[in-house]
Amino acid sequence: MAVDISTIKSAYPLPVYNYRVSIGGSTLAFSEVTGLSLQYEPITYKHGLSWKEGAEYMPGMKQPLRVTLRRGIVFQRDDLLTWIKTVQQNKVDKRDIVIDLCDETGAPLISWLLRQAFPLKLDAPAFNANSNEAAIESMELMAGDLLITFHRQSAQT
Repeated sequence: MAVDISTIKSAYPLPVYNYRVSIGGSTLAFSEVTGLSLQYEPITYKHGLSWKEGAEYMPGMKQPLRVTLRRGIVFQRDDLLTWIKTVQQNKVDKRDIVIDLCDETGAPLISWLLRQAFPLKLDAPAFNANSNEAAIESMELMAGDLLITFHRQSAQT
């Protein structure tokens, strides 16, 4: 069965390996981004006939997002450390973060915008003398809102 490029682009799931992360306008390389999820706190409503009909459930307040960014440590790249130090100085530097899922040309197809994100935790890598893995640092962030934008695909084939 022959399938043309336009069918593949419109019917097949997008690969997750081609993405970029921009923090406050600067594009940084990360090996993994996790935690992009919208979640609402459930509310249980018990009325006068709950004993007979059961309770009713409904969505409540939106939960804040907790996103984790992981990347390899590069010599003299201390931008994440500098950012988390603003929390220690009681001047939280909140930044917008954009994660773009891109096509093969680098054009964004879907964007996730974390509004007013701030760092909660910066983890150093685990040190192991018996391993030759890359040193990976991770930063946990909290954001109050997530906006998702689907971009129109270009007419390129």
